[in-house]
Amino acid sequence: MNDTNSACRSRVLFFGLMVTFGILGIDPMVSVSGQDRVDASADLFRPGVIKDLKLELSKGAIAKIRSEERPYVRAELIELPAKKRWTVGLKIKGAAGSTRDFEDKPALTVNSDKFQSKQLIYGLDKFHLNNSVQDDTYMHEWLSAFLFRKAGYPATRVSHAMLRIQDREPSLYVLKEGFDLPFLSRHFRNPNGNLYDGGFLQDIDAELEKDSGEGPDDRSDLQGIVEAFRDPSPASRWKRIEAKVDLDRFLTFMAMERMMAHWDGYSLQANNYRLYFDPTSRKGIFLPHGMDQMFGDPGMALFNHPRPMISLSVMQNNAWRLRYRERIRSLLPLFHPDQVIPELEKVASPVSARLESLSEDLAKEHRDRVEDLKNRIRARYENIQEQLEHPDPEPISFTKSLATLFEGWYGESEVEEVKHRESDSETEPTLEIENGPQDYCVASWRNTVLLGPGKYRFHARLRCEQVVEQEDGPELTGAGIRISGGEKRETLTGTSDWSKQHYDLEVREDRREVELVIELRCKTGKLVIDRKSLKLEKRP
Repeated sequence: MNDTNSACRSRVLFFGLMVTFGILGIDPMVSVSGQDRVDASADLFRPGVIKDLKLELSKGAIAKIRSEERPYVRAELIELPAKKRWTVGLKIKGAAGSTRDFEDKPALTVNSDKFQSKQLIYGLDKFHLNNSVQDDTYMHEWLSAFLFRKAGYPATRVSHAMLRIQDREPSLYVLKEGFDLPFLSRHFRNPNGNLYDGGFLQDIDAELEKDSGEGPDDRSDLQGIVEAFRDPSPASRWKRIEAKVDLDRFLTFMAMERMMAHWDGYSLQANNYRLYFDPTSRKGIFLPHGMDQMFGDPGMALFNHPRPMISLSVMQNNAWRLRYRERIRSLLPLFHPDQVIPELEKVASPVSARLESLSEDLAKEHRDRVEDLKNRIRARYENIQEQLEHPDPEPISFTKSLATLFEGWYGESEVEEVKHRESDSETEPTLEIENGPQDYCVASWRNTVLLGPGKYRFHARLRCEQVVEQEDGPELTGAGIRISGGEKRETLTGTSDWSKQHYDLEVREDRREVELVIELRCKTGKLVIDRKSLKLEKRP
């Protein structure tokens, strides 16, 4: 047993005493018997550090790791040129966009103590080697974690490694620490709370996997948030959510994700996150993850209404929404290009230099991609400033209780070759949906409106031409109107004359984005919509 591993194990015993610093580049110290011990993993994550690593697997382990179950297999991890050697657990990781076969460039999880009890590697119980196939800069994960920690928010540390698997040529990887006990201990006084993996496109009402923790095993902590969100009274709902979720931290989490245009995170997609229940506060704290596609859309909206439970709640509560806007304003200096780009270059330049040892073309391409990222950072900073200058949109106003919905309609279809047509005839302007040659149609015209509290009725006038119903559909088939998330209450089929339809809805929140839907589900046929008839009525 070497001295490094002994020191790391001693450190783990005292992790519960550590305090979160939230300052980039400064790792917390823990006092042990009057002596200060520096985090054993600190050196691994210094800017510009690129480890040379090799993985060796037996033939049996290779055969096993190829299976679809993604099991852990025994492997030897070697640090070059020092030839430090550890026996580790290894498995393939990654979701739809990043997963690769073992023979390709697989993304990997390394478990330090899977086969060697209490073993830590660089002071880590678990870390990831990400293939960065969705990020040709290799910088997104590092940059995003950098910004989160600058904001004082818990985020895993990131560096890089040149990895050789068996006797293959080395490849550049992003090395990222796992959400393990050392990570939790650096950021929370008590690291023994329940930690959940958000999985793939799952909100907190799904069967999230519990990764660690000494809390309840019945998911009652998750269920408490879900039940709060489903409370029909907004006032009661928001009070209950604030008792279950660390709202102040969530506002920072949500602001950071959206300022970095993290389209694939929790705030917009209910994806790529961890949820930790702090035993001290007994509240859920969201942790960022999967940040390999960042700053892609410099103009991404900051204030629209997303679908995930907690971020939707923020946008529907005027007081929380204002706090969220002010949080963005207070965090904006962190995104100033003069602050971000020099730090980015400290890490990107050594990476380009290492790539040059493999290929001049690879290095040149990397430098070009990093320059593009710098331009996107500049553009995003300017766009955030512009969005902050505009006031919040107001809910739709009504004249004599009616609002005409002539503009803003857009077509959607679940199948190809469905025809959406618009007629701007002054006498009979219409919208149409007509099925193509396939024997199946699910298509609609939609319009998203912002509404304040109240009761509403959506009006439309429709007619059908030779609409044949689907035979085994789970929902009402034919033509009808509804709102997104709601069901049609009556439908038209066959060939019909003009028919007036209406749909009643109620908004209880301070504001809500409602998507109005005019839908055709059929085997064959055509739907015609009178555009002049499309109105929204605010009822007493």
